Amino acid sequence: MKKSLVLFAGFIAAVSMFSGCSKKNNTSEKTVKIGIAKIVQHVALDDVERGVMDAVKDAGIKAKYDLQNANGDVNTANQIAVQFKDEKADVAVGIATPIAIALANTLKETPVVFGTVTDPLGAGLVTTLEHGEKNVTGMSDELPSVEHIKIFKEIAGIKTLGYIYTSNEDNSLSGLELVKKGCAEAGLELVTQSISTSSEVKQAAESIVDRVDGIYLTTDNTVFSALPSLVTVFNKAKKPVFSGDVTGAKEGGCFMASGFNYYKAGRATGEIVVQILKGAKPSEIPVRFMTKPEDSDLLFDLDAAANCGISIPQEYLSKASYIIKDGKLQEK
Repeated sequence: MKKSLVLFAGFIAAVSMFSGCSKKNNTSEKTVKIGIAKIVQHVALDDVERGVMDAVKDAGIKAKYDLQNANGDVNTANQIAVQFKDEKADVAVGIATPIAIALANTLKETPVVFGTVTDPLGAGLVTTLEHGEKNVTGMSDELPSVEHIKIFKEIAGIKTLGYIYTSNEDNSLSGLELVKKGCAEAGLELVTQSISTSSEVKQAAESIVDRVDGIYLTTDNTVFSALPSLVTVFNKAKKPVFSGDVTGAKEGGCFMASGFNYYKAGRATGEIVVQILKGAKPSEIPVRFMTKPEDSDLLFDLDAAANCGISIPQEYLSKASYIIKDGKLQEK
């Protein structure tokens, strides 16, 4: 009888151990809920979204996604934030400033990771770049606009610079300040035109094209969602477009584009999501910047340059990641 009790106790212990292991395995393979929202749809933000999901997948995390697009509307952005809250998402990702602000204002317990926000301090998402703010952290897509403008002047020989920006987007207003600084340092006259929706981009381009020698584009999502119409206007006038986003410029028409790779930016954002899902607190994760040389791309469109009568120095062409010639994109 005593021997039977010992064997029975051993059996119970083994069952308990097996059950514990089984429960642990189930936990490790739990499917998490991740909400990803972007302010508007265009190829660069699509690449960010794809990069986030790939980074999570490559980390071995099973995830169910709720992918949302606010279509440039702040009210819709707020509705998406409420939806993520009701669905009890494990992490919410906001791609671009307006949607990130909407998520941060609504979700007070759910971790919020922002992606491609130019000025997270100015947007009120964080109070320092050294670490996140409560449940919010992410990555910034601030461009070296001052340096871009100096190069634009050197290669294209412009004297007046055009800039179209979205007046109700913090990201664009921050970009405007950098452009003003760049023009002041380069000795260029700046001509600006504000818009509020993507449907106004073509008209804005038409109103500014005769008053400038060329136009510079920062990471303004509303402008980029209607990039082809702007490019058409400036190409017709034989005036150069310098884009701070290489992704959209791959379609042709921008004589030059320089900026970080948005897919890599998405992966960087996704890596922050992975850190949080593995237990890190947003408040402990610093704001990330894309500062490594391999994070950035440089593109020249030789067709667009020829159309504008611009000869690009070989020293710049040799550094290009992409060249467009005879309508064909070549990766170097």
